[in-house]
Amino acid sequence: MSIIPPNTAEVPNPEWRGSSHWLLASLVVGLILFLLLCWFFWARLRWNEAQLQAASQRLEMLAGKQESLNTDLRQAREQTQTAREQTRAAEERAAKSELAQAQAAKEAEQAQAAKTLADQQAQRAQQQAQNAREELEQIRKAREEELNLMQQALSKVAATRRTADGLVIDLGNDSFKFDFDKATLRPENRELLSRLAGILLVSHGYRLHVYGYSDDIGTDEYNQGLSERRAQAVRDYFAKSGIPPEIMTTKGFGKSSPRVKAKSPEAREKNRRVEIGIVDTVIKYAE
Repeated sequence: MSIIPPNTAEVPNPEWRGSSHWLLASLVVGLILFLLLCWFFWARLRWNEAQLQAASQRLEMLAGKQESLNTDLRQAREQTQTAREQTRAAEERAAKSELAQAQAAKEAEQAQAAKTLADQQAQRAQQQAQNAREELEQIRKAREEELNLMQQALSKVAATRRTADGLVIDLGNDSFKFDFDKATLRPENRELLSRLAGILLVSHGYRLHVYGYSDDIGTDEYNQGLSERRAQAVRDYFAKSGIPPEIMTTKGFGKSSPRVKAKSPEAREKNRRVEIGIVDTVIKYAE
């Protein structure tokens, strides 16, 4: 039996064992530290992502708020502009209203002044009208007295009657006659006309209308001319006596207006006549 000596290579070295244990422990510790470090960075990354997401959300929220604020600001500006325009329009309306009120007050003042002036003018007109009526009444009374005196004076010469316009002298009585188919004034006719002219010359404010007539003998055309010549004969005599020709007119009626509707010589003699209308121009003028 041989004796084999122990293999010295298989017996571990106590120093190597200590080194191995330390190395292994270092690796384990390093691994643990690495893992811890990885976890830390991973956790840190997750936290950063969470913070980034939160920041992004806040940013989006802020952006939304900013947009909302911009919209509110735009609306506020528009409302401010609208309010300014409304304020300006209100101020313009107020200014116009004040101007209109001032204008209305001025017009009212002018209207009141015009009314006062119109009232004063109306009062003056009423007073003037009253004065005119009183004056006219005085003229009427004075004229009535003059016409009454004239009528009294003329009636002593020839038949005279009152009319609405004045007086009418009837030259158809026995003291004033025309011969048949004649327009010549008789001497007695001239004397009577002279007396009438004397009264008329001292009177005033009248016009004379001389009307001639004829009897029924002869044609209408001939008697018309004859009546006009008789009226003209009286007018010419008055003119020669001093009565102004411009206040006298003549007209012939022929045989159309007989005083006596009969065919006797006496009736025909009365129808061959002249009438003198005295028209008062003073009262007519005053009216």
